Amino acid sequence: MDRRLVYELLKQVPKGRVTTYGALAKAARHPDSARAIGALMRSNPYAPTVPCHRVVYSDGRLGGYGGMKGVGKKARMLSKEGVKVKNGRIVDFEKHYFEVSLQTLSSSL
Repeated sequence: MDRRLVYELLKQVPKGRVTTYGALAKAARHPDSARAIGALMRSNPYAPTVPCHRVVYSDGRLGGYGGMKGVGKKARMLSKEGVKVKNGRIVDFEKHYFEVSLQTLSSSL
């Protein structure tokens, strides 16, 4: 999987919005690689410029940030951007969901 492509796709996600590990995998043309996306997020050397805190599970659960110990930090970062988090989940997940797209990325290059 192309790490640079995944990071460029993730940079599309604006403040106050989130995407999912699966959506990033699909946009990067590896639809069955959500776990690999998680590994890329854990090793992201460009955070917060590449906003890995905006990637969550498809059911709205936060997942980790710098490992599972960073869940509280991830929640605080999202809250500062206007995303309400309760009990480790995004409140009104559908409202905050952002679909990343390779087409949008290609047209902006």
